[in-house]
Amino acid sequence: MGWAAVFADLDAPALMLYAGSVLWVIGYDTIYAHQDKEDDAIVGVRSTARLFGRDTKSCWSGSTAARWCCFAAPTRPPKYRPRHWRPACRAAHMWRQVQRLDIGDPDQCLRLFKSNTTVGWLIFLGLLGGGLWVALKPIV
Repeated sequence: MGWAAVFADLDAPALMLYAGSVLWVIGYDTIYAHQDKEDDAIVGVRSTARLFGRDTKSCWSGSTAARWCCFAAPTRPPKYRPRHWRPACRAAHMWRQVQRLDIGDPDQCLRLFKSNTTVGWLIFLGLLGGGLWVALKPIV
């Protein structure tokens, strides 16, 4: 909504951020769903944890790569290489989640689910920093 309000249009960067957000929600919701997948099976809930099953880690890896691409492209200021550390920080955190995922450990799934707060802050700070760079560029 903010993008549309400021630019009066929905350009590719806004759509990429939206797609990345959808992939992100599916990813962390799948981790969360692995905590109670047995209960879901009993009551008949169709969750992504049940859908992906033992393939969750590979599905989540692909989703993480796609999510990173969606988030990285619009937040990278053009022609300013030193700032590439922001997408790299997000990618490192996301891949750490992928490597640590153990769908058989509900406590660990909850910790990884909660660690997505850090990803959210990294994305927010990346967007804020990119916006500040664009705003300050004529001054600098």
